[in-house]
Amino acid sequence: MRYSRDLRGYGETTPDPQWPGGARIAVQIVLNYEEGGENSIEHGDAASEAFLSEIIGAQPWPGKRHWNMESIYDYGARSGFWRLHRMLRDIPVTVYGVATALERSPELVAAMKAAGWEIATHGLKWIDYRDIPREVEADHIAQAVELHTRVTGERPRGFYQGRCSMNTVALGCEEGGFEYLADTIADELPYWHVHNGKPQLMVPYTMDANDMRFSSGQGFGTGTDFFDYLRDSFDILYAEGAAGAPKMMSIGLHCRLAGRPGRAMAIQRFLDHCRQHEGVWFASRLDIARHWAELHPYQPRQRPSQMDRNSFVQAFGSIYEHSPFIAERVWDAEMGAVHDSASGLAARMAQVFRSASDEERLGVLNAHPDLAGKLAQAKRLTADSTAEQASAGLDSLTDDERATFTRLNDAYVAKHGFPFIIAVRDHDKPGIMAAMQARIDNDTPTERAEAERQVMRIGELRLKEALK
Repeated sequence: MRYSRDLRGYGETTPDPQWPGGARIAVQIVLNYEEGGENSIEHGDAASEAFLSEIIGAQPWPGKRHWNMESIYDYGARSGFWRLHRMLRDIPVTVYGVATALERSPELVAAMKAAGWEIATHGLKWIDYRDIPREVEADHIAQAVELHTRVTGERPRGFYQGRCSMNTVALGCEEGGFEYLADTIADELPYWHVHNGKPQLMVPYTMDANDMRFSSGQGFGTGTDFFDYLRDSFDILYAEGAAGAPKMMSIGLHCRLAGRPGRAMAIQRFLDHCRQHEGVWFASRLDIARHWAELHPYQPRQRPSQMDRNSFVQAFGSIYEHSPFIAERVWDAEMGAVHDSASGLAARMAQVFRSASDEERLGVLNAHPDLAGKLAQAKRLTADSTAEQASAGLDSLTDDERATFTRLNDAYVAKHGFPFIIAVRDHDKPGIMAAMQARIDNDTPTERAEAERQVMRIGELRLKEALK
């Protein structure tokens, strides 16, 4: 089984985004424009809208118009938008514009364009796509792009469906004209997603630094709550950037929510807070996408989880000495992006090794050669073992050293029944010899456990070399 989700991402050390001017943080503000694109029987839908409004616990009204719900959305277009526009018009904002909503608001579109804002597509209609057939959603995306282009004068370069389906990201990739997709909350930096062999840049969005939490049971109650959360998010990301790991802070706003006076003040206070700091890059999502694509273009790389079985076993079958069954069982089990790193693949191989029978594990131990033994002299070691023993100087022993190693090897095998095993890349020659002297005196169960730990450590070191 191949696990599709990438739970590893960039890992412990994130790439340096090299934001323009050496900025410590990229602040990206999204203004969702959905007013006029929401569920309504007047829009041809089966029921009224019930999502993201002041009406907590709202339910759809099948076949009926919901006057309060509609007028809440009307407020976003009539008043909330303009309040936020006054605050943000000098900042590079990205608008997530529902195509049918944009079509119904020509003056607002003109204001967005005059401010130089990026207008990305938020789909054709602001509806829930989870149960919409794939072909219908694909048609809606195509219609959204076509209508968006007619309304704004240019096609959208970014796509965020929002209430997406399991097909949305794939359909966004297949549309072929988007410089980025945003239906992901997986990171604080852009990343490349591969679909059908082709890379697609993802610029993650947010659900936490988002005014939608004013409309949920567990969320913000006051503008101060929202400001505090935005400020704290900014401060920790700014500090991480100052320490050498800059990130992107994404903020989501809605005209009918953040556009209310008591909430808009939080936005103003947050902007003032940002402006008190040096090294803050306000950017649209398209700015960020193009910056990332230029400085961090997609780089094809070997991904063990995507290899066919024969290739995988050929590449990694010798990681555990003369024991390809470990690699075979790894491939046959669940694999995903977490196993594409040396540490991740080493952990899975160790798991398989621990799960093997006692006889199989003993066979792996006995597959290892004696250190500086007869196989080494006859140049019959595997390439990995040859390099490892050479790294510790075991390929250039004096006669006395070779005699000592031979004596210790023989004594060890005679007592424990398997060769002395140690990750030689972790030690030098004197350290290896001292370990041999000490471990001969262990009881066999203790030494068996230590030998197995060393086998797994050797596998990890070999994978780090193989997957540089």
